[in-house]
Amino acid sequence: MNEHPELPSAGAAASQTTPASQVSLTPFQSALRSKDFEVLKNLRHTLRTPLNQIIGYSEMVMESLDDTGSPLLRDLKKIHTAGGQLLALFNDSLAPWKIETGKIDLMLMRREALTPLNAIIGYGEICDEEAELAGRPDLGADIKKINTAAWNLHHIFECGDYPEKLEIGSSSADLGLAAHTVLGQPIASGFTAPPMDFLSGMKARAAGRLLVVDDDAANCEMLSRRLQRLGYEVLCAENGRVALDMLRQTSFDLVLLDLLMPEMNGFQALEFIKTDSKLRHLPVIMLTALDEVDSTVRCIEAGAEDYVPKPFNPVILQARIAASLEKKRLRDQESAFLGELQVERGKSERLLLNTLPKAIADRLKAGEGMIVDSFREATVIFADIVGFTRISASMAPSRTVQLLNEIFSSFDRLAETHQIEKIKTIGDSYMAVGGVPTFFPQHAEACADMALEMLIAMKGLNRRHQLDWDIRIGLNSGPLVAGIIGTKKFAYDLWGDTVNIASRMESHGTPGRIQVSATTHQLLADRFVFEERGPIEMKNRGPMQAYHLLRRKS
Repeated sequence: MNEHPELPSAGAAASQTTPASQVSLTPFQSALRSKDFEVLKNLRHTLRTPLNQIIGYSEMVMESLDDTGSPLLRDLKKIHTAGGQLLALFNDSLAPWKIETGKIDLMLMRREALTPLNAIIGYGEICDEEAELAGRPDLGADIKKINTAAWNLHHIFECGDYPEKLEIGSSSADLGLAAHTVLGQPIASGFTAPPMDFLSGMKARAAGRLLVVDDDAANCEMLSRRLQRLGYEVLCAENGRVALDMLRQTSFDLVLLDLLMPEMNGFQALEFIKTDSKLRHLPVIMLTALDEVDSTVRCIEAGAEDYVPKPFNPVILQARIAASLEKKRLRDQESAFLGELQVERGKSERLLLNTLPKAIADRLKAGEGMIVDSFREATVIFADIVGFTRISASMAPSRTVQLLNEIFSSFDRLAETHQIEKIKTIGDSYMAVGGVPTFFPQHAEACADMALEMLIAMKGLNRRHQLDWDIRIGLNSGPLVAGIIGTKKFAYDLWGDTVNIASRMESHGTPGRIQVSATTHQLLADRFVFEERGPIEMKNRGPMQAYHLLRRKS
């Protein structure tokens, strides 16, 4: 039944005829010959890779068996237990502190590994036959992978004429630590297959698209199948470079990234992910047979979400995947809420700017409660449609509102062009001011230009809609007070005699003309052409000098 050779003993040097210097060395042989600590670290990784496959596939096959009393399940449990014993042995014999201090006994580790490894190989071949007899070729394929991994581990341990015991420092026995314990616990402690009902509960909750990145095809296939059983959608990449290409083309929820890979290792791939603006928020869990604290710290500092050693405990791995996905879900939810908040904030700011001048809105948002400012000089514009009450009575309300909106919107555009601040509209009246809330010396000139263009805009409206509407415009310059009134519905308004006179200039004006006060005329006389109207009687004011603004001087 067993066509493979027996695992050779440590002292099988006499049977070797080929000089050791001419044979291809296994990783174990290289470690025996080398005192380089990096070689020893790599040996630990090399040993744990097939061991990860042995433990992982045995768990997967056990989960597939319904008959708890079957011989096949009993023998798989023995394989799983032996795998746990090897893992504990490798962890202890190649512990980072022993590598760093040089207290390594590789041949002792090899001898201790002989019994559980032979058990895995033996029971693996028995399970292969039992799966065939049970008519379960689907299980037989995974059992063959267990056997292949076991013989790969066997090959790593093959050695020729090397010393019975090699000390790169002192042996573990010198430290008073038994070779069969890890941190004082029995070698099989904590490495039992997870209960089926627990894994079923995990499957019910699992969801998401995962990317598994591992250069070992068997590891990748085993992990993918396990995660697919739990309900995840899984894709694989053989190295970091391929993974980055896939991440740029497809959306993933989580990356499971092996640390040691050719072309681009896991740490390099992690750095690329975390420096890419589109990928940096993607959670990454590092998977590796190296369990060094420095590697863990380095990956976490580089942005990894978590770090899981191989062979992994499936319950712990699933718990960490679920936790990482939940964090991502919460981050995505937070990002969506922030996006919605930003949109709503933009809407609020636009509404605020439609009500208040930007400078005033900024002060209000900065926390100012009462905003009231005095201006020594400004120019106020009033405009009113002549006979609007009569016009609206003979026109459908919707048509009236449409035409008012059209003409006042054109006035708004003129105000923006000339840096004039629209204050409000009241029915068919339009009010604006130059030099408020931000003062500029040319306020009267800007208001005069706007008033002239308002007459042109009204003529354009009449021409487009075959109307005969007319407008009166009044201007006055002088000091005034401006500020916010209201607590819930804010309004920016103007007060003072300057405002009242501007209103009188409009209401006592001539249709189709721009009437300005003597104060405004004095500010503009050198740049505009006026027609003197003479004193006119103002309500509650008595006679006042007034002028008609005609045009700019050429």
